Amino acid sequence: MNKPGEEIDPAEAMKKELADNLADLEVYRMPFGRYINRGIHTLPYEYLHWFVERQNGFPSGRLGELMEFVYHTKAAGAEIVFSKIGKRN
Repeated sequence: MNKPGEEIDPAEAMKKELADNLADLEVYRMPFGRYINRGIHTLPYEYLHWFVERQNGFPSGRLGELMEFVYHTKAAGAEIVFSKIGKRN
């Protein structure tokens, strides 16, 4: 935690957010629907896009945050960041 008046390094904040998201994606599973029990990071882009187009957006809470993160990551063509999830030595 930063002390009052201390500078926040945006790069460090982004690294921490990415690390937190990837750690949560290791354990979060889709709790409903067509892809029940699949890892959030394995959901097809088209399915995630369906939430944007036809539903009222992503679910609330951490599940929705992770789905949105995966959606935007896949839209940017950067899904390689998910390649090591679930592959521990």
